[in-house]
Amino acid sequence: MSRIAPSRILLSIWAIIVFVWIVAPIIVVTIVSFTSAGSFVFPPPGWSFQWYENFFENAKWYNAFLNSLQTACIVMVVATVLGTVAALGLHRSKSRRLAAGIQSVILLPTVVPAVVAGIGMYSMFLQWRISGTVLGFVLAHVVLVLPFVVISVTSSLQSLDRSLEQAAASCGAPPVTTFMLVTLRIILPGVATGALLAFLGSFNETLVSIFLASPFQTTLPVQMYSSVARDSDPTIAAASALASGVTVALFLAVVAVRITRSKKNAV
Repeated sequence: MSRIAPSRILLSIWAIIVFVWIVAPIIVVTIVSFTSAGSFVFPPPGWSFQWYENFFENAKWYNAFLNSLQTACIVMVVATVLGTVAALGLHRSKSRRLAAGIQSVILLPTVVPAVVAGIGMYSMFLQWRISGTVLGFVLAHVVLVLPFVVISVTSSLQSLDRSLEQAAASCGAPPVTTFMLVTLRIILPGVATGALLAFLGSFNETLVSIFLASPFQTTLPVQMYSSVARDSDPTIAAASALASGVTVALFLAVVAVRITRSKKNAV
């Protein structure tokens, strides 16, 4: 009977600790969102859906949630398309120095502090008169999440065999057909992961959105941030649980796609 190495046992224990450390706050907030009390009490003295009813009946909360969903969906599509095209262009560039320079510019939002980016975008969008609009949120969020799409797709392109594209072209397939039927199918996991990161990055973005929000156009994270200082009821717990639910659902969807694709490739 083989013995398990102590290092693997310690690694498993550490993984469980990290998992609990990350998931425990989400579980606590979700439980509190079903409380019957009028304040944050854990464990709840009773169970009720009143805070979810308040969330959907309150125009500020509901509109902020819809704005976040709308903005995140648009950002996901735009960023995925632009990021995929950019990754392909950088991967196939003949000038490595030029590609490295362009990639550095694209990845710049990952190193610039969010407060600095928010102030800059606010000043620029104010002149363009798009601050506090859906267009302003979309442009700002696309800039912020585009690096994640580029990184994800570039990683998938490393496993791309160019001979498959050449074979399709030799059979008479035009470039668009070759991309859709050959290239895209190979890099699809990276594209799907990039799309997921783009959606979640936009849906959960707070700091830059605070600078761009207006009394008439805001997002769910900004509404939650404002509610912390103004309100004391567990409606914010319901909002947090819904946001976490959207995140987990999308994550599981991408995992399911990857598992299905792996099974098809194995067959």
